[in-house]
Amino acid sequence: MTTMTDRAAEPAPEFLADTATGLPIPSEPVFGTPEETRRHRKQRLAAALRLFGKYGFGEGISGHISVRDPEHPDRFWVNPFGVSFRHVRVADLICVDARGRVVHGTHRVNPSAFVIHSQIHELHPGATAAAHGHTAHSRALGALGRLLEPIDQESAAFYGRQTLYEAYEGPSVSLEQGRDIAENLGDNRAILLRHHGLITVGGSLDEAVHWFFTYDSCAQVQLLALAAGTPKTFTHEQAVAAGEGFGDAQLGWFSFQLLWDEIVREEPDLLDE
Repeated sequence: MTTMTDRAAEPAPEFLADTATGLPIPSEPVFGTPEETRRHRKQRLAAALRLFGKYGFGEGISGHISVRDPEHPDRFWVNPFGVSFRHVRVADLICVDARGRVVHGTHRVNPSAFVIHSQIHELHPGATAAAHGHTAHSRALGALGRLLEPIDQESAAFYGRQTLYEAYEGPSVSLEQGRDIAENLGDNRAILLRHHGLITVGGSLDEAVHWFFTYDSCAQVQLLALAAGTPKTFTHEQAVAAGEGFGDAQLGWFSFQLLWDEIVREEPDLLDE
C-alpha cells in the first residue's frame, strides 16, 4: 500500500510548478527603492478602488482601501473623502500619518478610514493593506450573525481565518472603536462587522483586495444556498485541504493581477499622476 508519506517523497509531476499550490504563479515584484515600491502600491490602490466601483461596492461616502507606506510604517495611503471609486486616480490618493494628518495629497481623509485603518496597521505589522466596504452580501450575512460556512472551495479560504464583530456604537469615528475592531481582527484575514460591512487584510494590497472580492462572492453563494435549502458543508479535513489551495497567500496575490490587467486596459486614466 502506498502511503501519503511515500507519495510526498515522490518527484512532483512535470505539469506541477514548484509553488505551494502547484500552479505556475510568479513571485511578487521586488523594487530597489522606497519610491519605486510606493509608486507600485499607489497604482495598485487606485486600480483596486476603480474595481470596487466597477463591481458596485460603493455606498455613498462609505468604503475605503489602504496600503502601508513602504518608507514610513506609521503612514498609509488611502482613497480621499468624497471622491467616487469610479473616478479615483493615483493623483487623488492621500497619505495619512498616525495622528490623522494628510501629509501628501490635497483631499481630506474620511474619519472612519483613519480610525479603522490606522489601528489595523498599528496593531498588525503583517497587514500591508486593508479593504473595507459596505456590500449588500456582507451586510446581509452580518445581519444574520453568520460567518462563511465551508460549502465550496472558495469559502474554505476563510476556514478558521475569519471572525464576527458584533459590537456597534454608530459610525466608526472614534479611535477606541477602531482599535477594538483591530484587536478583534486578530490573526484573521477577514472580519465581518455586524450591522456594518466587511474588512479584509493581506500581506499585499493585491492579496487583501482579492480576499474582499472572494468573501463577498462567497457570502452571495451562501445566501443563495440558504434561500434554496440547507447547504452541505465540507468536513473539517476537506475544508482544511481546500483552504490550503484556495487560501494560499501567493494565489491571492496573483489572482488580483487578472483584475489589474482588466481595469488598466478598460480605464487607463486611473494611472494619471
